[in-house]
Amino acid sequence: MQIDLFSDTVCPWCRIGKRHLELALAEWAGEPVTVRYRSFFLDPTIPPEGRDFRGHMTAKGGGRVPLEQFFAAPRDRGAAVGLTFNFEAIDQAPNTMLSHRLAYLAPEDKRGEVLDALYAAYFEHGRNIGDVAVLVDVAQSCGLDGAAVREALAGDEGTAEVLADVAFAGQAGISGVPFFIFNDKYAFSGAQPPAMIRRVLEQVAAESVKVED
Repeated sequence: MQIDLFSDTVCPWCRIGKRHLELALAEWAGEPVTVRYRSFFLDPTIPPEGRDFRGHMTAKGGGRVPLEQFFAAPRDRGAAVGLTFNFEAIDQAPNTMLSHRLAYLAPEDKRGEVLDALYAAYFEHGRNIGDVAVLVDVAQSCGLDGAAVREALAGDEGTAEVLADVAFAGQAGISGVPFFIFNDKYAFSGAQPPAMIRRVLEQVAAESVKVED
């Protein structure tokens, strides 16, 4: 079974959705599952240098929603599955192109680990994941060659893959993340609980058996 998971590296619900998927898969005893991590831009208008985080979030709420109201739900839902969200530490709302490219620079079996490290850098330590030096640190923490990553990010390696994901998401009508696609056929959005994901796994596996029969 293949699961395509569309997410953005500054999306708290994407971090939670990824963890929920991992918890569901930890209890899955059915057919092998491959997760393919794919890119999405929550806000493609953010310039390369980023924006002030609090100003950006205030504008996102139209100035009518207190920031803590934005932060409370992901903070609580994250804590329930062992994830820390320290929104007070964040200064920059970064453009996420470089961070998505870093995920594509990693070997396929390392991409989940790199995404976790990006989420931790941003949401726990308030680091600017739109900055190359920060991304090199993240890469090295995952065992990647920092110098090679720096050189690749200075070029355009990974850009085509990221843009292909974003284009596919647009064509598929994906407007929010996390977004999950199972076997190119079944899909749902949002950080659904592990029990719900397990039910989808069972349904997709059962449907696969019917097709084979």
